[in-house]
Amino acid sequence: MGATGTGKSRLSIDLATHFAAEVINSDKIQVYQGLDIATNKITDEERRGVPHHLLGVIPPESDFTSSNFKYTASISVKSILSRRKLPIIVGGSNSYIETLIDANFRAKYDCCFLWVDVAMPVLHSFVSDRVDKMVERGMVDEVRDFYSATSDYSRGIRRAIGVPELDRFFRVGSVSDELTRGRILAEALDQIKSNTSKLASKQVDKINRLRNTKRWRVRRLEATDVLRRRGGDAEAAWEDMVAGPGVDAVRRFLYEVEPVVYGGVMAVRGGAAPVMATASY
Repeated sequence: MGATGTGKSRLSIDLATHFAAEVINSDKIQVYQGLDIATNKITDEERRGVPHHLLGVIPPESDFTSSNFKYTASISVKSILSRRKLPIIVGGSNSYIETLIDANFRAKYDCCFLWVDVAMPVLHSFVSDRVDKMVERGMVDEVRDFYSATSDYSRGIRRAIGVPELDRFFRVGSVSDELTRGRILAEALDQIKSNTSKLASKQVDKINRLRNTKRWRVRRLEATDVLRRRGGDAEAAWEDMVAGPGVDAVRRFLYEVEPVVYGGVMAVRGGAAPVMATASY
């Protein structure tokens, strides 16, 4: 578990390559087909051969509800366990995870939650830079291909941050001069950055609610220094502060008698067959 941009997908791959696991996506926007840049989906290269479920498979115009996720993810968990693999649930949607991890689920599986946490000022700066990089990779053109003057931004993938914010820019199109279009685009990108930062804050608030109200036992992995560093220093910090402690936490969860629950990454164990889930918000 953790806010957007904290490294949940990366941690899930680190864990999956240590423990023979498969990943179940629990991000309510990344479940949809398309907009891979705008939704920041993990790439094939980044997956490093780890099988993924519920990632980019739902038609973009559909509404994939929490109940839909609960039903489908439960099937995926059973399927992964039948292959004697560890299910890892990772994504930025606490509502999906909270719906899945109900009393019936807990009766079948022990859960381990890992929370990748980053100080908000540092995270806000990081996600702002990330938006700029997404634009460089072609996000605006990608969203333009999805644009329709009659778009419903309350359904499906068009709810994604980065889609409704660009509506005005696409509407003015060629009817405005270049200076006006540039100004409107800059305003849209600022709004995308602001809305992403607001989302991150809300996600952390929800994690704290799950800890304090639901009494979920959460292991917090402090990743602030990772985002402050660059190059090899950042890689070393990730291994020391996130990947290493995360692997150790899951190893203890899987092989010690007493079950553990951590925030940010959730691992679930059913008898001899364990299930894991990771989420960064």
